[in-house]
Amino acid sequence: MARLFGTDGVRGVANEELTPLLAMQLGQAGAYVLTKEKEHKPTIMVGCDTRISGDMLANALMAGVCSVGANAVYVGVMPTPAIAYLTKKYKVDAGVVISASHNPVEFNGIKFFDGNGYKLSDELEDEIEALIKSNMKDVKFPTGAQVGKIKYRTDAREEYINHSIKAVPVDLSNLKIVVDCAEGASFYTSIEALKELGANIIAIHNMPDGTNINANCGSTHMEELQARVVFEKANVGLAFDGDADRLLAVDEKGEIIDGDQIMAIIGNHMKNKGTLKKDTIVVTVMSNLGFTIMARENGINTEQTKVGDRYVLERMREIGASLGGEQSGHVIFLDENTTGDGLLSALHLLEVMVDTGKPLSELANIMTVLPQALVNAMVPNHKKDSYMEYPEIAEAIAKLEEKFSGEGRVLIRPSGTEPKVRVMIEGKNQDEINKDAKELAELIQNTIL
Repeated sequence: MARLFGTDGVRGVANEELTPLLAMQLGQAGAYVLTKEKEHKPTIMVGCDTRISGDMLANALMAGVCSVGANAVYVGVMPTPAIAYLTKKYKVDAGVVISASHNPVEFNGIKFFDGNGYKLSDELEDEIEALIKSNMKDVKFPTGAQVGKIKYRTDAREEYINHSIKAVPVDLSNLKIVVDCAEGASFYTSIEALKELGANIIAIHNMPDGTNINANCGSTHMEELQARVVFEKANVGLAFDGDADRLLAVDEKGEIIDGDQIMAIIGNHMKNKGTLKKDTIVVTVMSNLGFTIMARENGINTEQTKVGDRYVLERMREIGASLGGEQSGHVIFLDENTTGDGLLSALHLLEVMVDTGKPLSELANIMTVLPQALVNAMVPNHKKDSYMEYPEIAEAIAKLEEKFSGEGRVLIRPSGTEPKVRVMIEGKNQDEINKDAKELAELIQNTIL
């Protein structure tokens, strides 16, 4: 059986792969493993994004939490970074987010944070998984007064908003901003925070109905935001994903500013202010080569990790870095939160615009984005890690690596959250790398059946 936990918790189609039974088991095992050393009656905070299956899974999970004698605090719809922050602030023992991030509505996911707001280590996830597979062996289930209970809180999102604007108290009164909330968890928090800082806000996709999350909107579908920014003559567009832990932007000309560019802009500003610890930014192997060149030219050190914001975070903590993230828009400001935070990313980016008085298009010139092609091969989930075992695939990859040696790079990796193998090629000619990436993705898809 494949490992239950991926790079961002447990994911699957809600009520098919991620069932209420599995959610309950994750609540039981997660609460038990994360709180077994505690002398007091432990408490776990639970929040979700806007998808319709959130209530079903959250209630099943909280039933599991209560069944092992822990209490649950349900804070409702909340961005992932808000749960990370509030778990630590309220001094609860753990936090859980019910979300499938940028995925379509039929998917959902469950991810845990420890009492300090950090995602769990592989070892803790393995311990939770082993307990589920053993059918909760040796766990004593309490009865009577020892059973846990659920408390409901509706005020917690204001705490997160206040934290964000206190962390970056920038005056936005001269900026016109189009904000795409992806019909997701940021529909309230991001809009309210930006308004409180004085911005002129045009909000789109901020009317979630449970079924429209990420549907042709948000950070995975930027076309409408690009057009709207130009039409409104806005200074900038901001695009969140479903759980608001990532941000992409659009400049005043309608051009997309990705996570690499956002980190380049903010990182240089932080370095100039003396707040970029170790003068270092931690990125993944997917970051554009242009980012590495930019860093070298501006006296910034880069550290690379494998793909996944959890690995970026681990490296940041190891070396004491304050900024890191991914091209996809997960950006971590470790002095202010313990996970990728779309709202903090937006505020820091806007802060650079205000401090410098420069339009976003000019700020983005600090980095030249080299041509990059990314094509996904759809494969069975249980076979996505074994693509190199197929001789024809291994041979095709080797040929491409030789072709682009010294003038680009080839990066093939299984998705941590979806049944896909991702093919990424960087080179000088966009048409050529598009063709090569597409052909290799088709070969992988047709070979792994």
